[in-house]
Amino acid sequence: MARFTAIPAVPQGGLTDWQSVLISAVKENVELLTGTRGEVDLASRAVTQGQVTLLQMPDQDMRQITAKGAGFTISGQQVVSLEDYGKLLTDVQTLANDLAYTRAVLNALIKQVRGQV
Repeated sequence: MARFTAIPAVPQGGLTDWQSVLISAVKENVELLTGTRGEVDLASRAVTQGQVTLLQMPDQDMRQITAKGAGFTISGQQVVSLEDYGKLLTDVQTLANDLAYTRAVLNALIKQVRGQV
């Protein structure tokens, strides 16, 4: 988790007007980014590296299709072979599983970035 040091109050004297305004604005912005300003929805809080805990995704299972488009012509109609059709079903399911895993990781990342985890 991120560790931030509190920012002291801006001195009331010894600064020009523009210095006071500048330092006050920087202080406020840093407090908003660190989530210490008291903002109710924390919409301005920054995401730090420590908040993202997901590991790098492994390589996907589907590298290439195994179905080759093999088939037969029966009575003038082209028909896919049962073996090739089975390969296509396996290919599609493997790709669907890869996509589902990727979506789950992406949704977990979105929740972490939003601070919901």
